[in-house]
Amino acid sequence: MTQLIVVSAPSGAGKTTLCNRLLSDFPQLTLSISSTTRAPRGQEQDGREYFFLAKDDFEERIRSDRFAEWALVHGNYYGTSKEVIESAFAEGRSVLFDIDVQGAAILRKTYGKDCFLVFISPPSVEALEARLRKRATDNEETIQRRLKNARAEMARTGEFDLVIINDDLERAYLELKSAVSQRLPGSNGC
Repeated sequence: MTQLIVVSAPSGAGKTTLCNRLLSDFPQLTLSISSTTRAPRGQEQDGREYFFLAKDDFEERIRSDRFAEWALVHGNYYGTSKEVIESAFAEGRSVLFDIDVQGAAILRKTYGKDCFLVFISPPSVEALEARLRKRATDNEETIQRRLKNARAEMARTGEFDLVIINDDLERAYLELKSAVSQRLPGSNGC
């Protein structure tokens, strides 16, 4: 049985690191690559980090119902193509999502029991703020926006099947790995 493994977290909670480790340990997982209308940043490549689409193209795909979920975030569209999911399922592969809380809720509504939602939480908002400041990639306005968003996302943890507090990366990963192994065919309880 194929599954959608959906991992959500506030920015800076460790979600991407944990997802990358899952991909290494579970070869039957395919990472869902989202589409976006924002411009590539740095070394990003089309089809690797995102599928970069023109706004008109994205909107046409919305009208023709080609997205499993989509949202307009800070003036840019982001979405998951139904084709990505259907293609993986046809190959007998499960799909891993590194996605926001809003997208997770839409996927749950659309795919129901085929969706396993995991929320990665920082131990506290203060710990999250310290992580965001330590990585030194955002200005003060961005940090404050991320913290505001984090509070709102953390208030929705009741919508998830599993909440993992990432106060220790290795422990958090082992908990995530154990939960995922119970839901994927052929994982032999990894």
